[in-house]
Amino acid sequence: MIKFTRHTLDNGLTMICNTDTSTPFVSVNILYKVGARDEDHNRTGFAHLFEHLMFGGSKHIADYDYHVQKAGGDSNAFTNNDYTNYYITIPAPNIETALWLESDRMLALDFSQKSLDVQRNVVIEEFKQRYFNNPYGDIWLKLRPLAYKVHPYQWPTIGKNIDHIAGASLEEVEDFFHRFYAPDNAILSISGNITDEKALELVKKWFGDIPPARYKRKALPMEPQQTEERRLVCEHNKVPADAIYKVYHMGDRRSDNFYTCDTISDILSNGQSSRLYINLIKNGKLFSEVDAYITGDMDPGLFIFSGKLSEGVAIEEAEAAIQNEIDHFIEDPISERELQKVINKTEARISYSEINYQGKSANLAFFDYLGDVNLINSESTRYAEVSLDSIKQTARELFSAKNCSTLWYLKDK
Repeated sequence: MIKFTRHTLDNGLTMICNTDTSTPFVSVNILYKVGARDEDHNRTGFAHLFEHLMFGGSKHIADYDYHVQKAGGDSNAFTNNDYTNYYITIPAPNIETALWLESDRMLALDFSQKSLDVQRNVVIEEFKQRYFNNPYGDIWLKLRPLAYKVHPYQWPTIGKNIDHIAGASLEEVEDFFHRFYAPDNAILSISGNITDEKALELVKKWFGDIPPARYKRKALPMEPQQTEERRLVCEHNKVPADAIYKVYHMGDRRSDNFYTCDTISDILSNGQSSRLYINLIKNGKLFSEVDAYITGDMDPGLFIFSGKLSEGVAIEEAEAAIQNEIDHFIEDPISERELQKVINKTEARISYSEINYQGKSANLAFFDYLGDVNLINSESTRYAEVSLDSIKQTARELFSAKNCSTLWYLKDK
C-alpha cells in the first residue's frame, strides 16, 4: 500500500505527498488540467506550445534549466489531449529550488515576444520533422478527424496545422495561460525523502499566495455514436511499406469498459505469445509488425489496430486477416489461463510503475485527476474483476463495422 496525504490550499491547489525514505531524492510533479481538448478549434496546439514556453523563463528566473542542473536535479514535461505534466527530480535537501522554480512560472511566466518567437519556431520545426518528414508521422493528423467529428479529440496535441501556432499572438498566448495555468487548475504531488508536514509547509510557503484563476470552462461537445463505417485511403512516397489502421470507439478512462478493452488489447497483442503476433507475423508472415492498443482518454477514446505489411502482401489481404482475428476473438472461447496471463502481466506493470518515487508522484497526480487518488492502490483490482463474459460482450459491441474507421496508408508506387 502506498501511503499519502492530500490537502487543498485556500487558492484551490491540490497537494499530495508520499514519504519514501528509501531514496535521497524527491520528485515534484505538477499536473495542469489542460490538454489539446481545451483548445479552440481555430487555435490548436497551444497546450503543447506551453510545454515549451514554461521552460523559457519566468518573472524572477531567466534560465529555468540552469537552476535545476545547479541543484543536481532533472526536469521534463509531456502533453497529451487531456492534461500537461511537468516534473523535477532533485536531491531532497534542494526541494525548495524545485518549488521556487515551479511556483514562479505558475505565478508569472515570461511573455516576451522574443520568448514566444523562439519557442514557436521550435514547435514549428518539431511539427515538420515529426509529422511531415517522418514516415507515418502524420497518421494521427488523418486518423483523429476520421474518427471524431465533434469532440476536440479530432486533433493531436501538436495541433491541426502549423498555421495555428505560426499565427498565435502574444495576447492569445497570455489569455490561454491565465485561464489554465493556475493553482485551482493544478495538482502538485511530491514523492520522496520528505515528511508530509514539511512538504505541506513548503508548498504553502511557495504556492499559497498565488491567486486562483477561477475560470469556468465550457462543457465539451460529446462525440455522437458512430453509425456507419468510415474509410480513408492515402499515399505517401516516404513510407517503406503499406500500413493499415482500424480504430473503434470505446469507453472513457474511468469506466469499466476501459479495463475490459485494455485487457482485450493485451490478449490480442501483448508479447510474442499473443494472438496477433503468432497468427499474423510468426505463422502468417503477413505483417512485419502489428499491434492492438487503446488511447485511454478522459472522455471516450479509441481502440486501435495498426500494422505494417510485409513485402508483397496486398492491403485487402492484410485487412481481411485482421478481421479474421477479430471474428475468432468474438466467436471462439478464451481460456482462463490466457486471461490470467494477461492480468498477471498487468499487475506486474502496475507494481513496477510504482517502485520509484518519480512514478509514484506522477501516478498520484494522475489518479487524483481521474477523481480517485486511491486508485494508486486499487487499480489492479479493477483489472482482476474483468471476466471472460465481460470480454466477450464488450468485444461484440466494440468491434462492430459501423463503429470502425479504417485508414489505408499506402506506399506511393
